[in-house]
Amino acid sequence: MERPEQGLGEPDSHPRANGCSLTGHGALRNGYVRGLPEAETQIHHITHNGGLYKRPFNEAFEETPMLVAVLTYVGYGVLTLFGYLRDFLRQWKIEKCHHASEREEQKDFVPLYQDFENFYTRNLYMRIRDSWNRAICSVPGAKVDMLERLSHDYNWTFAYTGRVIKDVINMGSYNYLGFAQNTGICKEAAAKVLTQYGAGVCSTRQEMGNLDKHEELEKLVARFLGVEAAMTYGMGFSTNSMNIPALVGKGCLILSDELNHASLVLGARLSGATIRIFKHNNMQSLEKLLKDAIVHGQPRTRRPWKKILILVEGIYSMEGSIVRLPEVVALKKKYKSYLYLDEAHSIGALGLTGRGVVEYFGLNPEDVDVMMGTFTKSFGAAGGYIGGKKELIDYLRTHSHSAVYATSLSPPVMEQILISMKCIMGEDGTTFGKDCVQRLAENTRYFRRRLKEMGFIIYGNEDSPVVPLMLYMPAKIGAFGREMLKRNIGVVVVGFPATPIIESRARFCVSAAHTKEILDTVLKELDEVGDLLQLKYSRHRLVPLLDRPFDETTYEETED
Repeated sequence: MERPEQGLGEPDSHPRANGCSLTGHGALRNGYVRGLPEAETQIHHITHNGGLYKRPFNEAFEETPMLVAVLTYVGYGVLTLFGYLRDFLRQWKIEKCHHASEREEQKDFVPLYQDFENFYTRNLYMRIRDSWNRAICSVPGAKVDMLERLSHDYNWTFAYTGRVIKDVINMGSYNYLGFAQNTGICKEAAAKVLTQYGAGVCSTRQEMGNLDKHEELEKLVARFLGVEAAMTYGMGFSTNSMNIPALVGKGCLILSDELNHASLVLGARLSGATIRIFKHNNMQSLEKLLKDAIVHGQPRTRRPWKKILILVEGIYSMEGSIVRLPEVVALKKKYKSYLYLDEAHSIGALGLTGRGVVEYFGLNPEDVDVMMGTFTKSFGAAGGYIGGKKELIDYLRTHSHSAVYATSLSPPVMEQILISMKCIMGEDGTTFGKDCVQRLAENTRYFRRRLKEMGFIIYGNEDSPVVPLMLYMPAKIGAFGREMLKRNIGVVVVGFPATPIIESRARFCVSAAHTKEILDTVLKELDEVGDLLQLKYSRHRLVPLLDRPFDETTYEETED
């Protein structure tokens, strides 16, 4: 096999790391150079193989400041020590034990509740449990109504007061295009279909659950994606977890991004195929695995792999990053492998007409072998789909567990998808859908730019509506969620083990339903909370350059 000197693209005089140009000042982490001398303050993030890209591709993952990382580890250490102390007090009945445990008469049995495995839940998670599972009692639009609740035993149990907190600004729902609403043509059409078809189908597609609406929806999805055929499913999670095992099995190789969603991970594990992980969005790591797979073949036997399947997402929901799809497609073609693309967060949210990451990069849908997505986000509904060649869809109709055994989509839900998708495509005779896509793009760039100007560390791509704001320290996870709710803003906070231990964050989801006034209100409150909790960790300031090169983002080091 010919060994390329530079991997993909044109030769470069600079070595590269993670798709970015090294300038000779030490290692990179996602585009940031460490250890710059004072005389050279410019930091360049250049997309690897820019010739493959037809548009700017700007992503940033600023490195955790050393002091913040140390204090975060210290914080978790203190919490762990106090956790062991409290477990000791519980063991001697000094402190009341609320967590699940075996009865005395079962103490000689195999333990049902592993004590040590629940340590984090008992002693760390319970301290900030009030930040999650809040009940809302309205449509998840730009604003929501939330049920007030109190805890009298340090978050072990909650009691609802009966009071409703009105008009909480919703910065956590995946309502990217604003179709999750109880007014308008989507609601009216869904109500009409509910009257005609009822709420449920009570059967699988292969038996009595195949309605004319299913056929209509699948034809529309195929046209929307630009593929030969499509198939819909009642649940987005099972679209991944139940279809991947139908596509690959023993003797096949799956190459999966390290930050792929749990549904992709579960599907890969259930398939029985060999799984190898490549670093997030790192094309050098992926290409090395592809080379090794072809050169060495299967373990022990050295036979060629039956199939090599690459699993990636369009937008990664915890990082806010966008897959480097042009490079993935180039590698897939070069090494004759298959590509499975999960567009759960990117369909509707990216691209000039909302057709996802494939349109965003100006690629041909035929370059992606399996196009998966969900209706739960941009379309304000439920379920998922897979699109591709007609042979692929015909195969899945008879071999996918999700198609053969699962109840088919509810008729009102299908109508919600049909109407919202026709709006995005402009087939409703208006520009409402196109305006929503455009407004989302504008809101996303505005919100990200303002947060960076304030000094917050923001992860991800500048066009991603998923905006992670780094909190780092465990005590600030709960404090941030509570302070924002005091200001009538609902946010999602995420910590270990869902993220690396020193990378706790708040995750904002920007929506087309957010007006500029709403975003300005959120930004104003964020500025105050950021000062209160000392969250403005960024040491880089965005430098606006009118003549910025096509695939380049420039940052300037500032004094701490």
